[in-house]
Amino acid sequence: MKHPIIRLLRPHQYIKNGFVFLGPIFAVQWDGATLLSALTVFIAFCAAASAIYVLNDLSDIEADRAHPRKRDRPLASGEVTAATGWRLAIGLGIFALAASASISLWAAALIGAYIAMNIGYSLSWKHIVVIDVFLISAGFMLRILAGTKGLGIEPSPWLLLCGLMVTLFLGFAKRRAELLMVEDAGKADAGLTRRVLDAYNPAMIEQFMAITAACTILSYSLYTVSAETLERHATGALIYTVPFVVYGVFRYIFLLHRHGHGDDTARTLTSDPHLLVTVAAWIAVTVYILA
Repeated sequence: MKHPIIRLLRPHQYIKNGFVFLGPIFAVQWDGATLLSALTVFIAFCAAASAIYVLNDLSDIEADRAHPRKRDRPLASGEVTAATGWRLAIGLGIFALAASASISLWAAALIGAYIAMNIGYSLSWKHIVVIDVFLISAGFMLRILAGTKGLGIEPSPWLLLCGLMVTLFLGFAKRRAELLMVEDAGKADAGLTRRVLDAYNPAMIEQFMAITAACTILSYSLYTVSAETLERHATGALIYTVPFVVYGVFRYIFLLHRHGHGDDTARTLTSDPHLLVTVAAWIAVTVYILA
């Protein structure tokens, strides 16, 4: 079993911070200095994310102790003291701001906005229907902006649009997965689920998912053949990466409904060989074409 501190920091979630690298990849800025700066911002986001996870667990200690699964979390179980948790959260937050500030003021401001937004999310905003998912998406958008504006790269409107659509899709899929857990349990036990789920219903979220999934595929497809893309990269070959995106979206929906995945995006991605191969192939083909 992993050390309690490691479990508290949730390093498996760091894969989400890979959105930081989208800017350099699609701007074809692969020089050593830019990639090193992107790596620094990635590490800063990892520290910020872990700080937020610790703060969430500190605020939910009592509720987690009454939860059949979450009571085994390090803080709720007593494996890690609250005092240690506070020291970790504050230390990681300071490190994240300092590391990002070493790259640029933009990067530091975006990391600061991410931390502030997630504190607000944890305290109350996560209980506001639809806004809760938009805030999840906003966290990903801040990563994209940190990997563009934070590195001195002007973000493409297409990159921002595609990023918004796919992260909204993942956010609504997360809520659908949580509703499926409630349905499997046979009752909406408030102690086992998020309070905001009372405002959702399966049909509503399925519509939200269908819209955002379609917009993800459509916006990415249009990006690959847009005049801006053809002019910037001098190739129309990016259209050959569209099937990877379509399959990835369909596979994610399949896993959500048939295998009970989706409530933890990072774990779903890293535990499914099909998704892993699809993402790896998409990255490899994209880099090959852009190179």
